[in-house]
Amino acid sequence: MPCPSPPFSDDAVWLVVVQVRREFPGVVAWYGWATRSWWAYVPLRDGARLVEAPTPRVLREAIENAARRPFPKVGLL
Repeated sequence: MPCPSPPFSDDAVWLVVVQVRREFPGVVAWYGWATRSWWAYVPLRDGARLVEAPTPRVLREAIENAARRPFPKVGLL
């Protein structure tokens, strides 16, 4: 996957999104302009995961490992 660094164009974002769709059918990916992070909604057998990554390359790894990653334990505020 191309690995553009912000700021980059909508076209560069679209290329990454299309590549994710090709490699991972059913996964929805996008770039969060406000968070400056890459995101993906990854459907799994036991539900779904929302993963975040700083680059397209790390996003790909997060998608591949989404089923093995435990949910973080978060305490109540």
